[in-house]
Amino acid sequence: MTNGSVDRKGNLTKLTGRALFESIGSPTKIVAPMVDQSELAWRILSRRYGATLAYTPMFHAKLFATSEKYRKDMWCSIDGDKKVDRPLVVQFCANDPEYLLAAAKLVEDKCDAVDLNLGCPQGIARKGRYGSFLMEDWDLIFKLIRTLHDNLNVPVTAKIRVFPDREKTLKYAKMVLDAGAQFLTVHGRLREQKGQKTGLADWDIIRYLRENLPKETVFFANGNILYPEDISRCMNYIHCDGIMSAEGNLYNPGVFCADFDSNIEMSYPRVDKLLREYFDIVKSCEGSQASKIAMKSHFFKILRPFLPVHTDVRASLASMTAKTPFEEWDDKVVRPVEKIVQDIFKQPDIEEKDKVITGEIELWGGAYKTIPYWRCQPYFRPVNGVTGDKRIVETLKSKKCESESSNIDEEELKKRKAEEVLESKNQKKELKV
Repeated sequence: MTNGSVDRKGNLTKLTGRALFESIGSPTKIVAPMVDQSELAWRILSRRYGATLAYTPMFHAKLFATSEKYRKDMWCSIDGDKKVDRPLVVQFCANDPEYLLAAAKLVEDKCDAVDLNLGCPQGIARKGRYGSFLMEDWDLIFKLIRTLHDNLNVPVTAKIRVFPDREKTLKYAKMVLDAGAQFLTVHGRLREQKGQKTGLADWDIIRYLRENLPKETVFFANGNILYPEDISRCMNYIHCDGIMSAEGNLYNPGVFCADFDSNIEMSYPRVDKLLREYFDIVKSCEGSQASKIAMKSHFFKILRPFLPVHTDVRASLASMTAKTPFEEWDDKVVRPVEKIVQDIFKQPDIEEKDKVITGEIELWGGAYKTIPYWRCQPYFRPVNGVTGDKRIVETLKSKKCESESSNIDEEELKKRKAEEVLESKNQKKELKV
């Protein structure tokens, strides 16, 4: 990749590759593109807690290009504003180059790059034939990326998932880059790893790609970011340029505060303070219908550890809608949460209770933490009553035992073979005698 695209007269038309990355501040902590979740208000909040680059939610290219109502629901005049919403990458899902280009043209002057979603694993992506369900159609993917690369005034980037086979994944990544992608984000999970089958992202295959792609490739990793220290752990292991977080950021925007891990108020903010801060941001984003629509979902995620203890707040929050006046949100949800947490902090032993306790290093390389329920924290999805953290630990323990057993079996087999050879030699000696 060069430092920029050049027109027929030899003039530099747009930054590319490493030059593009440096021009937006060499961001290392990145808000992932999430359907209906990484909208304007959430991006602004996340930047306050350490994010240095943000992606929009995944927009449907055809609808964005053809439906004015869809555009108004997803995009407003403040989106991409240089004062409050940059650097910004706008992401689209698509399977038609013309619609993709038409949609991208509508936002190219309000963003730093346009991204092609090649990672969405949901059923709606299967039905619409986009996201990770284009992984077998390399010709179409090449055409989609190249169309943007050749015709947009801003660069094109791409986010992919991996195949089970490393070499196939490497060829796939090279094709995406050859098509014109200037940043490559790799989500280290298979297409099948979603929902209750999510499991651990494979950092080894991400590292393999990083080591075998051109050194100048701007490379982001996605997956397994639970706590702030996981960011440096991932960067040191993979040697990538930046870390992208989706679910980790949704439940705790403080996950990006890797430089403030000793500051509990930044790394694991109190739910009452974060809720108020986010609520005020939503109110300030006039015209952002997407921010208003997403607010209820964000409230539930921020308050996830809090609501099972205070079920009255959960009932009030469940009754809210995007049409509910802000005053009612304040009266029935925000202020009651503030009152409860303020009362918690009046307890005489609150200093002892309000601590984040780090457990032992687990087989996956990091450590789980015990965090007070009045602070933001990761979410571990339960399956059949067992949470994701416990499932992962048990799975890794089982694999370790199988490996150790296999090693023991191999050693035993070698020992037996050696004994058989020795016995055979002894028998031959006896026969000669």
